Amino acid sequence: MTNDTQAPILSVRNLRIEFPTRRGVLVAIDDVSFDIAKGEVLGVVGESGAGKSLTGAAIIGLLEPPGHVAGGEVLLHGEPIHNLPPAQMRKIRGRKIAMIFQDPLTSLNPLFTVGQQIIETILTHKDISEKEARQRAIDLLTEVGIPGPEQRVDHYPHQFSGGMRQRVVIALALCADPELIIADEPTTALDVSVQAQIIALLKNLCKEHQTAVMLVTHDMGVIAEVADRVAVMYAGRLAEIGPVKELVQNPQHPYTKGLMGSIPVLGAEIERLVQIDGSMPRLTAIPKGCAFNPRCTQVFDRCREERPNLIPTGKTHAACWLYDNQNKNQDNQDNNQGNDQDSQDKREQTA
Repeated sequence: MTNDTQAPILSVRNLRIEFPTRRGVLVAIDDVSFDIAKGEVLGVVGESGAGKSLTGAAIIGLLEPPGHVAGGEVLLHGEPIHNLPPAQMRKIRGRKIAMIFQDPLTSLNPLFTVGQQIIETILTHKDISEKEARQRAIDLLTEVGIPGPEQRVDHYPHQFSGGMRQRVVIALALCADPELIIADEPTTALDVSVQAQIIALLKNLCKEHQTAVMLVTHDMGVIAEVADRVAVMYAGRLAEIGPVKELVQNPQHPYTKGLMGSIPVLGAEIERLVQIDGSMPRLTAIPKGCAFNPRCTQVFDRCREERPNLIPTGKTHAACWLYDNQNKNQDNQDNNQGNDQDSQDKREQTA
């Protein structure tokens, strides 16, 4: 499920994340698998609580206890990193995998200048002098579009606007030239015009540095603009994954169709947007079979009993029994039986 021409930088295989509680074990992420190749942007979308940010946190080793990886594996260039000791994971975090958080204020220390924070990060991961690190910090601020970087490098976070702080965080993420960046809702807290600038910046950085990006968001507009492929999550599981153009224009899973149908289209005369009735289930009440079945308009008996895995649906893969050959064959048999019965009834009437 990656680009055919490149081996993946990141491979997530059958990831399972659990939270033990007094009432039992809650499964927050259940059997999630995907790859991200060099220079590729994988958009991860879904409703709040679908497990998008939790998946990103597991990859970079920042799961909050008592949450833990209970199954599956996270591979970086084929090497498992999900079970590394904290000291080894710290060496990978920042150097090989970096993270951009939703709120830049939580990523920046208000007591230090942005230059001090960037320089410290550079010196942690690169064997260069402090003078060279300062110049590298200025170059990074220039690259992410901070005006007057020679002066701004000595300013504190509160002296920057929200959009500029997010640019500083992106510069911080690029300090050690990571191979993978996990961007967790990087534009949510920003004005629309600033969002567009940050999106353009991410696209440009991905293109120039050939950095792989996992872009976590609930904004399909951002996904359509930036991503190469999209993974749609629902209740801790993958509902559909595939190329962004195909998934936006021709979604296969009923949940993905609902998401796409709820987006207004400029120039289209539609009286009412598509609405997905109900809400996503709590972790304590995920239904049997397909987790989406209580809200699905195309649900049938098998959906309520068996959980579907990802099934090829042309250019995408969807976790939906509608695309299973067994169901299609059964439907054809039912149709043939129905036609045979109709023919027999007509013959009896004629006789």
